[in-house]
Amino acid sequence: MERALDNLIDEVKRLILIMGGSVEMALQEVTQAIATRNASKLKNIHQIEQKINEDHIKIDETCLTILAKQSPVAKDLRLILSVLKINTDLERMGDQVMNITYTTGDYLTRPPLAQVSMITQMGDFVRKMVKESLDCFVKGDADHSRQILLMDDEVDDLKNKVFRELCEHMKKNPQDVDASLDLILIARNLERLGDHATNIAEDVIFAFTGEDVRHGGKSGA
Repeated sequence: MERALDNLIDEVKRLILIMGGSVEMALQEVTQAIATRNASKLKNIHQIEQKINEDHIKIDETCLTILAKQSPVAKDLRLILSVLKINTDLERMGDQVMNITYTTGDYLTRPPLAQVSMITQMGDFVRKMVKESLDCFVKGDADHSRQILLMDDEVDDLKNKVFRELCEHMKKNPQDVDASLDLILIARNLERLGDHATNIAEDVIFAFTGEDVRHGGKSGA
């Protein structure tokens, strides 16, 4: 017999996927804007971020309804608690993409730098992390979520490479300081997006296994 709770859980999963898709789309748009130097793409991101905020509220309200009226226990409760955390991470990811959008607007007014190729590489990689972490959530795939945790190290390595190369570039080309600082800020925001995708992967592991892997810890339920 189908439970009312199952229908509500399916609904929050659907909303999470829609919200995650919006984050992916916004990240793709800003990455393409940087790569192609097409500032018109930045206008779309403001609308996407507004949709992310609306979905954030819907998901919170649906989860609170479940907690108040369905009194979930055990794995259902873990899932709802994880959804609330994932929802927060996705909303913050929308904020990070907006930070990148504003900085990209500044960067596109300056002469282009060759190091931008590393920025677009970071953007594509982070978008892959977001997609795969949400796929794991839908499939209940805790095993692949553990692989996503390792991917975050690659994002950190790329960010460090960007920082090193741009610091060296600024020393030799002081006229490019502003553009270099723009790309450094974008790389920092992309790294934070990777951190949020990692948080989602950790929440998937907790939701479906009861294991808390944050800070290297383990606990079963």
